[in-house]
Amino acid sequence: MKRTLLILAVLTVCSASAQKKKTMNNKQDTEQRIDELLAKMTLEEKVGQMNQYNGFWDVTGPSPKEGNAATKYEHLRKGWVGSMLTVRGVKEVRAVQKIAVEETRLGIPLIIGFDVIHGYKTLSPIPLAEAASWDMEAIKNSAKTAASEAAASGINWTFGPNVDISRDARWGRVMEGAGEDPFLGSRVAEARVKGFQGEDLSDPLTIAACAKHFAAYGFAESGRDYNTVDISNATLYNTVLPPFKAANDAGVRTYMNSFNILNGIPATGNSFLQRDILKGKWGFNGFVITDWASIREMIAHGFAKDGAEASEKAVKAGADMDMESHLYVYELVNLVKEGKVDEALIDDAVKRILRVKFELGLFDDPYRYCDEKREKETIYSKANHEAVLDMAKKSIVLLKNEGNLLPLKKKGQKIALIGSLANDKTSPLGSWRIASDDNTAVSVLEGMQQYKGNTLVYEKGADLTIGKTTFLDELVFNTTDRSGFEAAKKAAKDADVVVMVLGEHGFQSGEGRSRTNLDLPGLQQELLEEIYKVNPNIVLVLNNGRPLALPWAAEHIPTIVEAWQLGTETGNAVAQVLYGDYNPSGKLPMSFPRNVGQVPIYYNQHSTGRPTNSDNNVFWSHYSDVEKTPLFAFGHGLSYTTFKYGSVKLDKKTYAKGEAVKVSVEVTNTGDYDGKEVVQLYIRDIAASLSRPVKELKGFELVPLKKGETKTVTFTLTDKELGFFNNEGEYLVEPGTFKVFVGTSSDNVQETEFELK
Repeated sequence: MKRTLLILAVLTVCSASAQKKKTMNNKQDTEQRIDELLAKMTLEEKVGQMNQYNGFWDVTGPSPKEGNAATKYEHLRKGWVGSMLTVRGVKEVRAVQKIAVEETRLGIPLIIGFDVIHGYKTLSPIPLAEAASWDMEAIKNSAKTAASEAAASGINWTFGPNVDISRDARWGRVMEGAGEDPFLGSRVAEARVKGFQGEDLSDPLTIAACAKHFAAYGFAESGRDYNTVDISNATLYNTVLPPFKAANDAGVRTYMNSFNILNGIPATGNSFLQRDILKGKWGFNGFVITDWASIREMIAHGFAKDGAEASEKAVKAGADMDMESHLYVYELVNLVKEGKVDEALIDDAVKRILRVKFELGLFDDPYRYCDEKREKETIYSKANHEAVLDMAKKSIVLLKNEGNLLPLKKKGQKIALIGSLANDKTSPLGSWRIASDDNTAVSVLEGMQQYKGNTLVYEKGADLTIGKTTFLDELVFNTTDRSGFEAAKKAAKDADVVVMVLGEHGFQSGEGRSRTNLDLPGLQQELLEEIYKVNPNIVLVLNNGRPLALPWAAEHIPTIVEAWQLGTETGNAVAQVLYGDYNPSGKLPMSFPRNVGQVPIYYNQHSTGRPTNSDNNVFWSHYSDVEKTPLFAFGHGLSYTTFKYGSVKLDKKTYAKGEAVKVSVEVTNTGDYDGKEVVQLYIRDIAASLSRPVKELKGFELVPLKKGETKTVTFTLTDKELGFFNNEGEYLVEPGTFKVFVGTSSDNVQETEFELK
């Protein structure tokens, strides 16, 4: 009898697909189905939908009998779990979904979440590297590739993209975002959301995206993860929020709140962010997930005295689902019964969660993501390898190429390849790759070995780390073992060109990986200088997850290639760029400092009252020991060819408010190679009701140019680009003089100006 009632309940909730096939995508029908289901739910079942648990046992093995895992398992069987994370693989997901659908009273399917940050198994470059491509179609395709593998493994929701803007390279999580600029960050956010979610969220090869971390997490003081954030409203509205708004405009279905406080209030309990802005002004109708245990962490913040108060503040503020705090499931029912929380808030949160589950098609087929044949065909497929290789090549930035050491000749050269990272098949995968397999990256050594015309000699020089290198461990770096130096020096001395692969370990950036130094860790700087003494013809290839401070290298090393951590196809991408089979076109999405004392450093700064040494004395805004400019500026990136810019032209000099401003420039490929140039447009509002930055990126175009070819690039500026938010969040477009800058980087531009009446 119980089994019969269960089946009837499931059928009632899910509805027969034959009856619903014509209308399952109709929003009105979906809302009706949500209301019908909500009416059947007990308060405990509603709260259960707001509870997310981490994978807590081998689902295809025996069920847990005691401890925390046993409690979670019992909650799952009662229908008190709405989502699980880190459960992956079709067999595991099917098993846990079967419990939710076939053993609970109402059979509500789970949404399965996972951190698909830059790929699932086949990895693309880290997101900061992808942003360096300035190629939105490539970034969109990268997210699409990641989504296909994750979805084929049973996952239907990713905790990405990270759209945090950050100006502080000490913060390890800069590797997850798009850098320092809100305009570029907004375009990348849009591309990644559309890549993950596709055109139809019920497509079994798409997954729901999650814009995080809402908001201002990237402004943690001193770059220390989880630290206090204290910023102005002008920074919040004009720098922090635009990429989140772009994600919403692109249709993102979930948001994750952040660990930090804002205006003294933890983001998880911040109704200004979640209810006033996100669900109010922006009209977001998906749901908000907390970050890991962030409801409970409001107690440590001193914002709540206990779990009950933390739960009350979080739900009232608009946090819909509790990730691993274990508080909603224990506290919300009593809070409603005591009259401290209105059940209407619970209903609103549950409807939001159910809405996304319906959009994913889980009610029509809870096992739509559980196809073992599709999983086998998709994971590590040839097409996916080709996609991430394409993304990796586009992410590489040529920082310096004096004497044209690059591209390498394909015949007749003796090349010394030096550095432990050059023969590493795990570190290049980067951080946040928890589903990938160790030793699956193509090493730089393997990539260069594909080119047979030269003599290639490899020496590691020195190990980078000692001991364990896992996601959970602090890294320990080698600072004493120089036993490989002499062999490396001998190889370098006998070589025509030395390629040195140096940088950070893949787990040196990411969550919890803040640094107070931005140099080359371990013995790498010493090794670099020792090799330089015997052969200065060095191509320095950087593997890193953040901007580094490399003043010695920038002064002495003729050629520097920023190759980031490029994922599965790292070695092939690097080799193809080094040998000229791919002409690099990447541009920096973050400024590189001269030293860590300049950090935070960013191009779109505000002018001080004393920006220059106009009085020829010490009293102006500067450092006494180093220039105040970056080592490598935002937007910087060279090519094997050269580009010449003509004069910047406007269609006229005076415009009425609301009238489109047309800006054009001729760009010519004046070098010997076909190439691509990222043409960048910046503006400055000269005098406004709030001080505006000295430059703001407001347009860019990736332009392919054959050698000798000239193209005219045209930009259109509208009120959307010319305005700004005041401290109350009102968008203003004010009359006055605007400067327009167009060029190859933020510090290499030509300018003109116009009047807005």
